[in-house]
Amino acid sequence: MLRSLPVPAPRRSHAMSLLEIRASTPAEFFAWQESQDERYELVNGFPLLQPRAPMGHNLLVVNILGGIGQRLRRSPCRAFTANIGVETLPGQIRRPDAGIDCGIFDPDGYLAAKPIVVFEVLSPSTRDFDRLRKVDEYKQVSTMRHIVVVEPKRPQVLVWSRNMASESAGKWTAEEMIGLERVIRLDAVALELPLAEIYDRLSFDD
Repeated sequence: MLRSLPVPAPRRSHAMSLLEIRASTPAEFFAWQESQDERYELVNGFPLLQPRAPMGHNLLVVNILGGIGQRLRRSPCRAFTANIGVETLPGQIRRPDAGIDCGIFDPDGYLAAKPIVVFEVLSPSTRDFDRLRKVDEYKQVSTMRHIVVVEPKRPQVLVWSRNMASESAGKWTAEEMIGLERVIRLDAVALELPLAEIYDRLSFDD
């Protein structure tokens, strides 16, 4: 997977030492990613292959993007897909399932300029990582105001919000929502998204 990345020329030995593979910058990573069939994140300077998602996961993402895209039509902000990255740490690129960017639009860019909201739909192979470690990374993004973690097996979401009031500026609080009658409220972008809309056409075991 790393053969196409910019790396130093190998020495006389046929086997390349791990020490000879250097970390890539975001610019190098995105240039390399253009020629790849799979989708990657950049973690500690090296590409990490993203797992494939099943149909239910895909439908949730489509519903989320459709809902936020429709509500942002008259807003300076816009929805983005997992094709666009979020730099969570210097040189570290994550790809949320969906998000809202309120920065300057660059039609040739690959990074969200001012990510305000991200959505992560949990998957069996990465659910604990996405729910804990990746959420912590998103909290480090200075512009981030809401992080929405979506459970695919039942109508349940966890919404992290950063309070920007003067008395508790920067403090993150979590709200868990269970049931199709609940509504996600993203105050930073003046947007409401019903769980019934997110989970449209999905059924659940009792």
